[in-house]
Amino acid sequence: MRIGELAAVVGVTTRTVRHYHHLGLLPEPERRANGYRDYTLRHAVVLARIRRLTELGLGLAEVRDVLADDAGKDLVEVLTELDEDLARQEEAIRDRRARLRTLLETEGGPTAEGPVSPELAALFRDVGHVPDSPMAAKDREVLALIETAAPPEERERLMGLLGGAVGAPGGAERALEVYGLLDALADAAPDDPRVDEAARALAACVPAGLVPEGAGVDEGHGFLRALYADLAPAQAEVIRRALRSVAEGRS
Repeated sequence: MRIGELAAVVGVTTRTVRHYHHLGLLPEPERRANGYRDYTLRHAVVLARIRRLTELGLGLAEVRDVLADDAGKDLVEVLTELDEDLARQEEAIRDRRARLRTLLETEGGPTAEGPVSPELAALFRDVGHVPDSPMAAKDREVLALIETAAPPEERERLMGLLGGAVGAPGGAERALEVYGLLDALADAAPDDPRVDEAARALAACVPAGLVPEGAGVDEGHGFLRALYADLAPAQAEVIRRALRSVAEGRS
């Protein structure tokens, strides 16, 4: 058989056949006097096996290992590992689809900061949309960042604490008040008398569990340093004083 005939029989392209030759997966056939390759039935059998293995999801390196073992011992091991890997992928896909369904079925649809978890979307919904508050928008961005970066267990803990704070009687109203106080400090100096009032109001909204025991609240922490730098000086001072107050209140 010529290369085109072999490719047509197995259902691949001639480029694929040449690629398998290059990788050493398919042995080179004898050449005729005119220089053309002369493929045999054995080449077709091997090529068909390569196609079946790749369609199962094996990488070409794995296919090479399988083909190198005539007894087929490696094939069982490789296929078992592949089956386990596919099972993990199926579970991950089911989990992702469940999260997508929850987001799509959530009242009002995904948030502007989305996609976020259903728990964080519910938290945003409970606080309410504050279109005229730059601090509310920044807070949502930071919470989405924290949720994305946190490990699953920590994410669940944080969302529970925040949800409890906002869901408590007057919790949403207190959050909106804090946003207003912070927005009013956008052009203020760190020693503005209103900083203390805003810090007290914010500290009253922050659950103690949100501030890890022994955690520094100044510029020593990389995330906090970046957060303070992104805020106006007076707003950063409010956050700093509020976190310090919560941390000291635990001791």
